[in-house]
Parts: sequence; structure tokens; C-alpha cells
Amino acid sequence: MDIAEVARISGLPASTLRYYEEKGLIRSSGRIGLRRQFDTATLQRLGLIAMGRRAGLTLDQIATMFSAEGTNIDRDLLREKALELDRTIRELAAMRDGLLHAADCNAASHFECPKFLRLLKVAARKPAAGRSGKNVKNGG
Repeated sequence: MDIAEVARISGLPASTLRYYEEKGLIRSSGRIGLRRQFDTATLQRLGLIAMGRRAGLTLDQIATMFSAEGTNIDRDLLREKALELDRTIRELAAMRDGLLHAADCNAASHFECPKFLRLLKVAARKPAAGRSGKNVKNGG
């Protein structure tokens, strides 16, 4: 398959495919003219990359799972990421419940509602997304 076909099937722009190749995440099998050629295993790798990105892994973390022999998935890293996702899910569920309570609360003012005041205290103790000191874009 040439790069245009891989781009069409994967939904990724050719520039992303070239970047992934530069990072060592995928490999072209050669060129026909100026077009890079890829084998069908590339689509599986792109699926693993997409899954890892959705789970919050950085491209560098994903790259460690690929070797010349194939894939070597770091099970400890996956387990750690799954636990992190569980924490995030719990936090988001609590936030959703708090927002729904605030929307449906019968108190004359939200600041008269004990539950809403407890939610504010909890929210004040946690950093807002993107303000924890971590570089959110690069996952570190």
C-alpha cells in the first residue's frame, strides 16, 4: 500500500504517517517513485498507536512497545494507565454528580445547600485539569 492508501484507510494525514515513521513507530517497506510503501501490518500498528493515544500514553511510551521483532507491550505500563483511568473516571463521575445536583438543587441559593458547599471544598483541594504542573500535551 502506498502512503495515500494508508492515510485513506487509517484516517490519518500523510504528514502524521511520515512523523510516525520518523519516530520509529511505523516503517515503510520501500518506495515506488516518491511514494512510501507500507505493508498491511502497518495498519495494526496504527491501531495500537491510536489505542495508546486514547488511553493517554505518549508517543515515546508507545514507541517502547515496538521492537524489530514486533510488539512488546509493557503490561505494567498498561496496568498503571488503567488504574489512572479508573481514578479519572471516579473523579469525572463525582464532578458529573455534583453538576447534576447543582442543576437540580431546590435550595434558594446554592450557597445555602450543604451538599453543594461540600462539593466546593472538595473541588478547591484538587488542581484544575491542565494545572497540575504536568505537561498535558506531551503526557509528562
